[in-house]
Amino acid sequence: MKSNKQRRQELREKRRRRTQKKLGVRPTGVGRGPLKRLPKGAIAADLSQQVPNNSYSLPPTFYIDQPFTCKDCGAREVWTAERQKWWYEVAKGPVFSIAVRCRSCRKIERDRKAEARRVHLEGIAQKLARQQAESQG
Repeated sequence: MKSNKQRRQELREKRRRRTQKKLGVRPTGVGRGPLKRLPKGAIAADLSQQVPNNSYSLPPTFYIDQPFTCKDCGAREVWTAERQKWWYEVAKGPVFSIAVRCRSCRKIERDRKAEARRVHLEGIAQKLARQQAESQG
């Protein structure tokens, strides 16, 4: 009978081998080492700069251009490897997130949220002003 620790190690190794097989790329050494070869047009990922979350999957070891459809306007876009590298490593975005909106729809959504935040804060300020006026008079 194996201990839980041994079983977890076996599961981790099995997941690592399955991911390597799926990617068609074999890292050197044990664990998440540097890649021996990258797919054509891919950019290598710096795993030390990514912010992993609690997931059983390994984080991406390289970035490739990914086509997607904007969920707001339906436009076909490409999330470039350079933008992915920036999102995951510089902006520290969630490792398994993907692009869902085109640039113009992201700006519209950002403006909508800013306006909703402004209206909300104005409402709170008015409520506090009313409460203060009632308590004083």
